[in-house]
Amino acid sequence: MKFCHISDASAKFNIPESTIRYYEKQGLLPLIERDEAGRRLFSENQMELLGTVICLKNTHMPIKKIKQYIDWIIEGDSTIQLRLAMMENHRQDVVAEISLMEESLKGIDVKIARYTQKIEERI
Repeated sequence: MKFCHISDASAKFNIPESTIRYYEKQGLLPLIERDEAGRRLFSENQMELLGTVICLKNTHMPIKKIKQYIDWIIEGDSTIQLRLAMMENHRQDVVAEISLMEESLKGIDVKIARYTQKIEERI
């Protein structure tokens, strides 16, 4: 099995190593192995899990909910229905946030157009 170090994971996901350490301390990256020197070793499965954690965090899922999701993964297939429901609910939250952001972006575009027009009128 191929392993990579925290620096590789940091580079792949473009996040600081300190963020990965924080996620591990919060219980979001369970079962990470370590080498003889105590350095974290990330398997392909751990890298995939880290990608999932980052995805959920980027879509504003709270750490507490991500932790619950990870705990359900560890519990196994008996929690698939719970995980599905969580992802469906989270998807609805993300879609609502995207909609709000799109509406807000329209307001920003109006301001930009107004200021651009005012500047052009001065010229």
